[in-house]
Formats: sequence, C-alpha cells, structure tokens
Amino acid sequence: MATMVSIQPKDSGGGGGETRESVVQRLADDMLSKLPEDFLPHEVKARLHKMGHLSPMNIFLRQEIDRMQRVIVLVRGTLVDLKLAIDGTIIMSEMLRDALDNMFDARVPTAWKKISWASATLGFWFTELLERDMQFRTWCFEGRPNYFWMTGFFNPQGFLTAMRQEVTRAHKGWALDTVVLSNEVTKMFKDDVKEPPTEGVYVHGLFLDGAAWDRRQGKLIEQTPKVLFTSLPVVHIFAINSTAGKDPRFYHCPLYKKPNRTDLTFITTLQLKTTQSPDHWTLRGVALLCDVK
Repeated sequence: MATMVSIQPKDSGGGGGETRESVVQRLADDMLSKLPEDFLPHEVKARLHKMGHLSPMNIFLRQEIDRMQRVIVLVRGTLVDLKLAIDGTIIMSEMLRDALDNMFDARVPTAWKKISWASATLGFWFTELLERDMQFRTWCFEGRPNYFWMTGFFNPQGFLTAMRQEVTRAHKGWALDTVVLSNEVTKMFKDDVKEPPTEGVYVHGLFLDGAAWDRRQGKLIEQTPKVLFTSLPVVHIFAINSTAGKDPRFYHCPLYKKPNRTDLTFITTLQLKTTQSPDHWTLRGVALLCDVK
C-alpha cells in the first residue's frame, strides 16, 4: 500500500480542485493551532525540585519531557518552514519536500518519525502527541497522577525500572537486584480510580490480543468471535523482594508497545490469572499491547 501511494502523481490536475500545497498549508495551520506550547526549562526544573528532583520517578519524568520537547520543537519548526516554502519565501529543502508529500498522503514525515513513535496515520500520530503532552504536563504541573497511560511514554521500561527503584528505597534492607515486578489486574477502569495505590503504580490503556478478559472473575477467557482486541482493566504494577521463580499457576503474558511483536517493541511480562494451563494461552499467541493502531 505504501508503494502504491508513493508512486501516485505529485502534481494536481487542472480540474480546479485544491492543489497539494493548499491542502498541506491548511493542514499545517490546523496543526500549529493545536500544537502545545514549549516546556520552559526553568518552570520544569522548579516543579521537579518541589516534587523531589532526585526521586527515580521524577528523574524519569524529566527525561520524558526532554524528549517530548524535542518533538514539539521539530514539528513546529517544520510546519512554519513548510508554510514559508509553499509561499516561496524560502527554498523547499529535501526535508520539507518529504514533509509535504507525507502530510498530503496522511503519513508521518520521516524526520518526525525518527525521534518519536510509529503510527499508522498522521492523524493518529498527532492525536497521540497531544495525549502524551497532556500526561506530562499534568504530572509535572499538577502533581503525580493516580494512574498512568504507559502507551504515552517514550521509554516504558524506564518507567517500570524507576518504580522498582522507588519501592526498593522505601524498604530498608531491600536490594534492587532481588526486587522484581509483580502485578494484579483490578476490576476498575481509569474513571473508577480515585486515589493512587499505596505502593507501585496503576496503569491503564492495555489491550489483550488473542484472548478476552473476564472482569468479574478476573481471569483469561477465550476470545470473542470477530473481536480482535479486548481492553484490559486498570493493572496495579508493583515490586516485591523475591528470589523465587515464576509462579506456574499464572500465564506470563508478554507486553509490547505495538502490534508488531519484536524484541524492539517488547516491554516486560505481566502475570494473568487463568483456570486453564498457561501453555494453552502460549499456543494461542496471547499478548498484551499498549497500542492497537
């Protein structure tokens, strides 16, 4: 499909319709009007100091905000330059030409994709940018949220590691080497969460691929026909001090960032309750996804 789109004629016909440039210019105006403001370094630094800048979770937040700021700056700069190039004020560089072609085809420009995240269309990508930015701003300027949208992190593994470090520091005598992740699938959805857990984090926005979830009994069940993905309730992820191996009663479900399951998109494994043998779900290829688009 991508090849078919790429070989389409680039010039508009003489039918009197909108030109490619006018379509992209209108899209650029719309995106610029919705693009978040820059994160001001002194404001972010002041807030992090107030919350505890040496806390593992706040160090993680600072790293995520820095990466988000890079994306916002690049997107704003590209859109502003693209408008000037369409007007003929500046030269249309190779990067701007790539942005023009991809935006017209509703795809993410190559330069943006390199420093951000994969997405099926430009619309999905820009919506995710706004949602990610909202999570970071809320966390930074209004305090730590009751639950987290793990899909919105550049480095979700770092998020879980920061949580492990936080729990380890809270317990005298615990060593990070023996502290491992554990989890429990709650019966709540994000709107039901009124306060954070006493330890660990609540995570929402995960989807089951290859199985369904019995919310009442809290266990894996067979997939509903014609339903590809099932939304999982809020998951309480925490850390315990244990040297024991994996509990064979649970299905240890791999969690991936995207539907394409590779070692590059793998995050961790979560344990899910099951009345059947865990091997049953392994043969089904059951996995958890942060994003299904």
